[in-house]
Amino acid sequence: MSARFLSADEAVRLIPTGATLVIGGTGAVLEPDLVLHALERRFLETGEPRDLINVNPMLPSDRPGEGGLNVLAHEGMLRRIIGGSYTAKRHPRLIRMILENRVEAYNLPMGTLVQWLTAVGAGKPGVLTQVGLHTFVDPRVEGGRLNDRTTENLAEVMTIRGREYLFYPTFPVNVAIVRGTTADQDGNISMEEEPNTLAMADIAMAARNSGGTVIAQVKRMAKRGTLDPRLVRIPAPLVDAVVVHRHQTQLTPATPGGREGHNPALCGDARVPLDTIPPLPLDGRKVILRRAARELRRGDVVNLGAGLATELPVVALEEGVLDAVTFTNEHGIFGGLMGSAIGTTFVVALNPDAIMDSTFQFNFYDGGGLDITFLGVGQLDGAGNNNVSRFGEEITGCGGFHNITDRARRIVFCTFFTAGGLEVEVTDGRLKILREGKHPKLVERVEQLTFNAARAHAKGQQVVYVTERAVFRLTAEGLTLVEVAPGVDVERDIRARMRCPLRVAPDARPMEAALFRPEPLGLAGQI
Repeated sequence: MSARFLSADEAVRLIPTGATLVIGGTGAVLEPDLVLHALERRFLETGEPRDLINVNPMLPSDRPGEGGLNVLAHEGMLRRIIGGSYTAKRHPRLIRMILENRVEAYNLPMGTLVQWLTAVGAGKPGVLTQVGLHTFVDPRVEGGRLNDRTTENLAEVMTIRGREYLFYPTFPVNVAIVRGTTADQDGNISMEEEPNTLAMADIAMAARNSGGTVIAQVKRMAKRGTLDPRLVRIPAPLVDAVVVHRHQTQLTPATPGGREGHNPALCGDARVPLDTIPPLPLDGRKVILRRAARELRRGDVVNLGAGLATELPVVALEEGVLDAVTFTNEHGIFGGLMGSAIGTTFVVALNPDAIMDSTFQFNFYDGGGLDITFLGVGQLDGAGNNNVSRFGEEITGCGGFHNITDRARRIVFCTFFTAGGLEVEVTDGRLKILREGKHPKLVERVEQLTFNAARAHAKGQQVVYVTERAVFRLTAEGLTLVEVAPGVDVERDIRARMRCPLRVAPDARPMEAALFRPEPLGLAGQI
């Protein structure tokens, strides 16, 4: 049976009160914006649908206060949300509802939620995983619960053949809202202009095989039988309704660097030269990235998480080693120059070698496919634990962090030593601190346990913490200082700026002066 082509207002009438709803997209990529606005408009005009349960692995919409999950943030509309990421900047009303106990809310690992959707679609009883053990998502710690109203544990701890696992049972998905580029008359959905494919097929299958409804937003309609079957990512039997949004752009808002909101170098339609991308200025950020790059080895498969580390490919480009390793992100990108380095979202890349589905990517990560990952820091403590997910009323969520770090052989955390007004100067092979940041990153105890350092050390993972003024390694004793920047005084600039005890390695040494000079490091001949 062919899919029905409906207006956005007609399509959202298919969403019943009490439905479990999954929305595709992450950031500016694959957001079904026209349908989401129609859903919000329907609720404001009619009070329906109510009491929705939203399961959302990713975080659609990059627009402050508009679109994405913000459309659900109305009293009575949303009963429960289970998400991988959150942000007050994009979804202020939703965060306020969570903080004020007006909605049940959970934060669970992005990859686990993607795998959960696959399990729903496959009719499996649930997901069994070691990802997140002994962190805040473990039911023995916080269970991923974000407020006092949220009391149910969504996972249980199981021991199988002497090993602990978290088990997340499945339940039906009633409605999926997905997005692609083109739909033929039968409802086959292709994604030829999209810079990522994410988990769109798994989201659709979860709803379809639960007996639910799948609504797909696309840019255009095509004649039956004219789509290249290699580009179809959601087959017609999974699609109930299609909404055509003729002004849909590749990213929301429109893609920089392309015509009509479309940059062909983001989706494999073209490859562009990268020699026009300038090197990063020599400052504290570049020092951190250069020292982090010292941890690369030729042939590495690399993950880049959100934050400062996403600019590492620009340093690799300058050093001539961009092709000596394979940069990836959790959203399916292999190779190319990641987006945050080119002035847009880090989810995409210029000249990618492969665009894989999120389901593949997280299975690859969980299975141990990563040699090394470079990630950010919110708070560190003396044990080496890292919090990137919650700071008081600031809820950001873990995103793909747990899946990335669980099996990566080497982990490099990149951060400034303090936050809130830090100013440094890099000159003559030395670092000079002009103004100290107000907030230490190294605290007595992290507010939320996103990364469990003791578990990482027990598994034999190598963990390095790189800042502009010092480098630490994870040892059996915890966070241990191993390198100090030239021009930095250990007592004044390091120990006095920490809220946890300082442990110094017996063989601690200066950071190499070349990191603080304008000339390239010569990595091409060294890794």
